[in-house]
Amino acid sequence: MYKIFASLFATMLFSAILVPFSRKIAIKIGAIDKPNARRINEKPMPTMGGLGIFVAFNFSNFVLLRSQFPPKQLLSLFLAECIIIIIGIIDDVCEIKPYQKLIGIVLAALVVYYLANVRMTSLSIPFIGLIHLKWLSMPITLIWIIAITNAINLLDGLDGLATGVSIIALTTSAITGFFFLTVSNTFVPIMMLTLVAALLGFLPYNFHPASIFLGDTGSLFIGFMISVFSLYGLKNATFISIVIPIFILGVPITDTVYAILRRMLNKRPIFQADRHHLHHRLMQMGLTHRQTVFVIYGIALIFSFISLLLPLSNFWGTIFLIIASLFGLELFVEAIGLVGVHSQPLLNLIKRAVIRSATREGLPEEKNHKNEKKK
Repeated sequence: MYKIFASLFATMLFSAILVPFSRKIAIKIGAIDKPNARRINEKPMPTMGGLGIFVAFNFSNFVLLRSQFPPKQLLSLFLAECIIIIIGIIDDVCEIKPYQKLIGIVLAALVVYYLANVRMTSLSIPFIGLIHLKWLSMPITLIWIIAITNAINLLDGLDGLATGVSIIALTTSAITGFFFLTVSNTFVPIMMLTLVAALLGFLPYNFHPASIFLGDTGSLFIGFMISVFSLYGLKNATFISIVIPIFILGVPITDTVYAILRRMLNKRPIFQADRHHLHHRLMQMGLTHRQTVFVIYGIALIFSFISLLLPLSNFWGTIFLIIASLFGLELFVEAIGLVGVHSQPLLNLIKRAVIRSATREGLPEEKNHKNEKKK
């Protein structure tokens, strides 16, 4: 145990040491994020911060903690990571098209599916029973990896935002992992914490005002690893084992789902970027850069706290938590206008109910007042 903690601390230090080198490499090869209409940064900023995280993470896996991990899993994951890192570097330098990034993510996901044998094979649904996915196993696994990877990628819009939210999500996942993973998969929480350590070493450079961005090299890599880690607990998926990672990743999933909904309602392409993401809306409401990041950290912690309650709840307790959480989330989303200031069905419903209630309560008084006038 002491060796693991010492290795995690060394990973954090190594990551912090590597960040300046990543910055120099980014500047040298032209991986620079330039200000434009949809960017928050006001000056050119080197990206590719994920390169240092990737090196520190794998140095710890292959050198410091190698005995903790199955060799086949380690090598297979490393191969998939390399594909993601290459795609990320290319995008940070050249800004490739969305479908080209998608091809890279799919290739990495196929490596995970076939070589690492990490996949969803069955699903247990309450009142229905066990469903064997069979040929659906591959598409469902690929969709899961693509969705989570892109959700983290879309979240990377403010200094330290994706990094901090990922630290919260991975730490929570590592804790809940001990409840759900089998004995043969106990290495997964250790690997999660290793990535957390690498992110902690990077965060001081990335927090506002940042000196380097994650870039697609970092956001794609982090999102991909989170999606793969969560799949270890979803091989024989149950209702609760699916709900927990969804709650843990509540912030990026919410932002992505409502971005898609917003673009569909406005009849715009789903992959077309805009300035109406969660962090954009909070800043448009008057919050500063740091305040916005801290508010979203707080939301991520609330989601994580709920996810920790789920394993302790019975079935109906879980249903209540889900319904209450969705209700509160919808109110929050409508209040900040994440879909649009005119798309507030639940708030409008509540307002109408309040007005009707107030009107009914006021009717007897109005009648008495009219009767007094007549007299």
